[in-house]
Amino acid sequence: MNAPILDYAAVGVGPANMSLAALAHPVEGLRGAHLERRESFSWHPGLLLPEATLQVSLLKDLVTLVDPTSPFSFLSFLASEGRLYRFLAADFPAVLRAEFNQYLQWVAGRLPSLTFGADVHSVDFHDGAFHLRTVEQEVTARHLVLGTGLTPSVPEPFRPLLGPTVFHSGEFLLRAPEVTGRRVVVVGGGQSGAEIVRHLAAGAAPESITWVSRRSSFLPMDDSPFANDLYTPDYVRRFHALPSGHKARLLEQQRYTSDGIDLQVLQDIYRLSYRDEFIENNPGRLRFLADCAVTAVEGGPGEWKLAVESSGPDDAPAVLAADIVILSTGYAYALPDFMAPLDARLRRDGGMLVVGDDFSVAWDGPAENRIYLQNGARHSWGVADPNLSLLAWRSAVILNSMLGETRYPV
Repeated sequence: MNAPILDYAAVGVGPANMSLAALAHPVEGLRGAHLERRESFSWHPGLLLPEATLQVSLLKDLVTLVDPTSPFSFLSFLASEGRLYRFLAADFPAVLRAEFNQYLQWVAGRLPSLTFGADVHSVDFHDGAFHLRTVEQEVTARHLVLGTGLTPSVPEPFRPLLGPTVFHSGEFLLRAPEVTGRRVVVVGGGQSGAEIVRHLAAGAAPESITWVSRRSSFLPMDDSPFANDLYTPDYVRRFHALPSGHKARLLEQQRYTSDGIDLQVLQDIYRLSYRDEFIENNPGRLRFLADCAVTAVEGGPGEWKLAVESSGPDDAPAVLAADIVILSTGYAYALPDFMAPLDARLRRDGGMLVVGDDFSVAWDGPAENRIYLQNGARHSWGVADPNLSLLAWRSAVILNSMLGETRYPV
């Protein structure tokens, strides 16, 4: 018998599509499938450092800001696990990322629409529906939701060298490098770089840790009330309506509301540097090179030589020697390979996908069949798009669009 045509098929099970699944769960008659190539859920496992925390409120979970009564909220998780009162008494300044990962795994185990170990290798459209193919099955759906996440950005000089001693920060815990007595260079001045520097300086014994950043300094995140207004539905709707040139200027101006470093992490690192210099009598173990760029790499796994150019007033070495290089160089969106059959049908402006006010991508197919984009429209929707802040709201907008009615107030 032919498989039924689902209302939607979502590819990728990260927080974005899990939010969609959680909000879709109570909608009677809605049929959806969420396909994930990994065998089980994990959220940035390479960066789940024990001391790392969220940079957003615990209310910005998968569902709460759209449906505070949902059984899939972070507070429901705490209550279900018998830790609500202890959590309140602990009075954490921010939610530990490891605990938020436990919450996400808890939700994943309660959503029947999620299928793991389903690697989608192609998507096509014909006969009024999208056809998604995995090794074992074909899924047919009226709508398609892309939630495959961001891919690591690796600077060109490092691309041919990736391996056990040169790797992206997203692999840090998975690689578990032996750093004792070794020279470690961390490239990239954002939050993940800061967390790794703090982790290495506090708990390991590298010979040296050098932190290199193109930025003028190691800059804190702007977490002020007016900055947080940029992460509200009202603001992102207004941003979405602006001309593309205006959007690009605002994205640059607003970058440190999301790409800056948590102030507590910076304080911890500075105190660790003070400890090394004045208490442990080990000045220079921690080195900070701002306004510097790595322009070339030579050598091999035994010793890497990094050519450094500085545009700042401080003296920076022309060449850095390293045993281990960790690239905290961010992430970018790339259309997944399985979309190749439909790629030419997607509309672009200046090379970027055109994303509508319901997060659907403009394409040349029927208007009643939509391709929705999760966490890939920063150029169109602003700095909040890759952030946890508007997960629930964006999922609600997509659900309302698919249903053709206002199931959730947005």
